[in-house]
Amino acid sequence: MIDRYSLLRPWLFCLDPEQAHNLTLTNLDRAQRWGLLKKFLSKPIADPHTLCGISFPNPVGLAAGLDKDGKHIDALAALGFGFLEIGTVTPRPQPGNPKPRMFRLSEAQAIINRMGFNNDGVEACVARARRSRFWQNGGVLGLNIGKNASTPIEDAASDYVLAMEAVYEIATYITVNISSPNTQNLRALQGEEMLRALLDSLDDARKRLSDRFGVRKPLFLKIAPDLDQGDINLIADLLMEFGIDAVIATNTTIARDAVQGMEHGQEAGGLSGAPVRNASNIVIKALKARLGNTLPIIGVGGILSGADAREKIMAGASLVQLYSGLIYRGPDLVNECAKALRHP
Repeated sequence: MIDRYSLLRPWLFCLDPEQAHNLTLTNLDRAQRWGLLKKFLSKPIADPHTLCGISFPNPVGLAAGLDKDGKHIDALAALGFGFLEIGTVTPRPQPGNPKPRMFRLSEAQAIINRMGFNNDGVEACVARARRSRFWQNGGVLGLNIGKNASTPIEDAASDYVLAMEAVYEIATYITVNISSPNTQNLRALQGEEMLRALLDSLDDARKRLSDRFGVRKPLFLKIAPDLDQGDINLIADLLMEFGIDAVIATNTTIARDAVQGMEHGQEAGGLSGAPVRNASNIVIKALKARLGNTLPIIGVGGILSGADAREKIMAGASLVQLYSGLIYRGPDLVNECAKALRHP
């Protein structure tokens, strides 16, 4: 599949990145419906991991952002992921930021995006998830939630609670995204006062929802790579205080040191791909040092090979997620990483 993708990639890279993204997913859906993916892709790697009470078929997941609305769940599941995370979804539909809002930096194996949580709203996403065979068959499906751009930052907690209420019944786990650089002031939620207030609201909401549905759904928090040691320690301590089940490290970076002088290198938005690898690993190591074994870490950022995935585990992660690496390496990256992480 790598050879096939390497033949296809130059053509895709001639297209606008967002257009190529949508075209690829549309054709992936067709291939899945026609049964072609089973013919061209290797059998998924079985390497079960249990984390937060969830049994993951293998430790390689899809990161949020690639399928924001749950439109492509079954096709993406066919690529061999152990779990899928969809979103970020917001309580109300919103168009996101003006186009163009996605840029390739091929020489750095990187992407800059400023999508801005473009999505059809949480209710539409939940309806699609319910229709997917992956969810109906018990696949591990994470729902990543955020706030609407029009909601003032001081009222952010109300949006997160609304989104949590909407996804709670269908989500295997719920991820709270407070680290995208593409919604104004969102990263301010990583500060002590606002984060404490947010986690307190979510904790109360989860208790109510647990009573209603008879199950306590795991709650994850996704953080940025642009944090200093003090910020990381503060966040780690609050995660433990409020009983958050896992932390996802990391989102995209606002740093541009690694892409200085490159075409599109100074575009606004979050930088992902190879340039964020080291920053992500540093945050994972710092979290592991603070958390020990009390709370698991999911590593994401700059994974373009099986060796990169192993590096995340060595830094302290228990599972990994892919996104930008798929753009540059293609779908065989999933099984490559799963094989690299498989227990002897």
